[in-house]
Amino acid sequence: MAANGNAEFSFAKHGSARNGLSKIQTQKNGICHDDSAPPVKAQTIDELHSLQRKKSAPTTPIKGTEGAFAALSEEERQKQQLQSISASLASLTRETGPKLVKGDPARKSETAKGHAVHHHYHAPTISVSDSSLKFTHVLYNLSPAELYEQAIKYEKGSFITSTGALATLSGAKTGRSPRDKRVVRDETTEDDLWWGKGSPNIEMDEHTFMVNRERAVDYLNSLDKVFVNDQFLNWDPENRIKVRIVSARAYHSLFMHNMCIRPSPEELENFGTPDFTIYNAGQFPCNRYTHYMTSSTSIDINLSRREMVILGTQYAGEMKKGLFSVMHYLMPKRQILSLHSGCNMGKDGDVALFFGLSGTGKTTLSTDHNRYLIGDDEHCWSDNGVSNIEGGCYAKCIDLAREKEPDIWNAIIFGTVLENVVFDEHTREVDYTDKSVTENTRAAYPIEYIPNAKIPCVGPHPKNVILLACDAFGVLPPVSKLSLAQTMYHFISGYTALVAGTEDGIKEPQATFSACFGAAFIMLHPTKYAAMLAEKMQKHGATGWLVNTGWSGGRYGQGNRIKLPYTRKIIDAIHSGQLLNATYKRTEVFGLEIPIEIDGVPSEILDPINTWSDKKAYKDTLLQLGGLFKKNFETFTNYKIGKDNKLTDEILAAGPNF
Repeated sequence: MAANGNAEFSFAKHGSARNGLSKIQTQKNGICHDDSAPPVKAQTIDELHSLQRKKSAPTTPIKGTEGAFAALSEEERQKQQLQSISASLASLTRETGPKLVKGDPARKSETAKGHAVHHHYHAPTISVSDSSLKFTHVLYNLSPAELYEQAIKYEKGSFITSTGALATLSGAKTGRSPRDKRVVRDETTEDDLWWGKGSPNIEMDEHTFMVNRERAVDYLNSLDKVFVNDQFLNWDPENRIKVRIVSARAYHSLFMHNMCIRPSPEELENFGTPDFTIYNAGQFPCNRYTHYMTSSTSIDINLSRREMVILGTQYAGEMKKGLFSVMHYLMPKRQILSLHSGCNMGKDGDVALFFGLSGTGKTTLSTDHNRYLIGDDEHCWSDNGVSNIEGGCYAKCIDLAREKEPDIWNAIIFGTVLENVVFDEHTREVDYTDKSVTENTRAAYPIEYIPNAKIPCVGPHPKNVILLACDAFGVLPPVSKLSLAQTMYHFISGYTALVAGTEDGIKEPQATFSACFGAAFIMLHPTKYAAMLAEKMQKHGATGWLVNTGWSGGRYGQGNRIKLPYTRKIIDAIHSGQLLNATYKRTEVFGLEIPIEIDGVPSEILDPINTWSDKKAYKDTLLQLGGLFKKNFETFTNYKIGKDNKLTDEILAAGPNF
């Protein structure tokens, strides 16, 4: 050992160490060096761990006096942030908000140095609660890595998959609960919102909302820690909305981190007071003895207070779609049209909107590697053009395959939330065909995980508005050019046809209508959105198209599904402008304009009657579908818009005529 020139000890040849091992002999100084590196600066394990994590500091300069937190020291800024959060969590029956301190309660030595705040809210004092005597730790805008740690440590059912995504469980609810979603009916919403038959807006009163809000706030304040996200909606900087999400689970915080627009450090420093706040107490049920409550679940929106309360469901999609409903109210107030659609843009700047219900191919057709993706689900159309509302994508995962959906497959990496999927307990490889938990398995990931995403997610005014229908009756043409009135009619109808099993086991088409292709989320009457759509299309020269991705040559079970390559050729012809110059003829009943020919598409399939061998069966089925459209539209005929009801008459005239 001494031969290496550095050793300060040697093995004794005749040592009497136990088990026959040689005894280590040290030099006079008594120090045994195991390497030549200098020792660490820490004196304890805790100090060593504190050295491992470098404190984050603002990476952008603080500007002058703009913004609520500008021109402040870091200490003062953090104090004001906590005061703002305490105000959000304040009980309205007590004088103060909760005592808050930043940081993880598991790291008590660090958080003890934080700045505690206690927001005073002037309201009648009822009593001092236990929660007012304790500190609630705020985990504020944590990074995905930090949220992974929180989920893995504290949330049962959280695992890292083989590709690095975070697999989570949403509890008993694996989908939205539309019958438990309520909106406060008050002076603000009485005349603005769509109430009554056909409306998704189930009413509740202000008092009941406050009861549920108090229940949610008390639950959140009773916890040792809460997660707080301050983020944005709408990529249009002139019309973005500041949202605050207070939740109890790392899963919910990471989900919203991905789905909302993530602020830059400078934007976060100047965030100030949110425009809208979500209180997600989904692990705690509502009180079923409370007025209006029909189950242990309640999702409540108060547009006057700009607040949303979630009780009794941990399904994260309630937050996403709840905010979408809010945007369907706030944006039209600014003369901005909110849309449940996909959106992409060609390299020449031509923008297309894609509307369609589940199974129509909206995701498949709006995802085009030759075009930029602006967004996959929620958009606004303002005087500035189109903008994505969200900062992420929420994709279905059932039967996901790399060959069919490579972009979604490749996006399921570190940072992505995988909801309710099943995976191998050893390899952690996900089996996307397994429906053991639910068929509604989902992936939530930032939009920048898609290679051809356009960042920022904005574009010029659309040139084409494409309405997709999967017609299992087999009587709608593969493509039709629509007039403005027809576009409004089919937009309000929101038609597709699904295949459903009947009692005797025979499968037959079932017509499905969803107003504005998103009836569950709209706040105003559908004709208001349709009128705004028509106005913007007329102003900016956009063309409406109805594209059938369903059956041809007969209804389901008799005909065949229109081949995807043909539909892609049709969409390409719309994008290129080829169909604007095509020759058209008019169909019976629906009065649709259909092209005579399209490059790469067999001409005989362009008119459905050509593909049916039984012409009488075709006409009978066409009349059957026309009748279903008329019956569905009866819900909207009593609502009058436009001067002298002219606009309503125009829309009705654009429907089936027989």
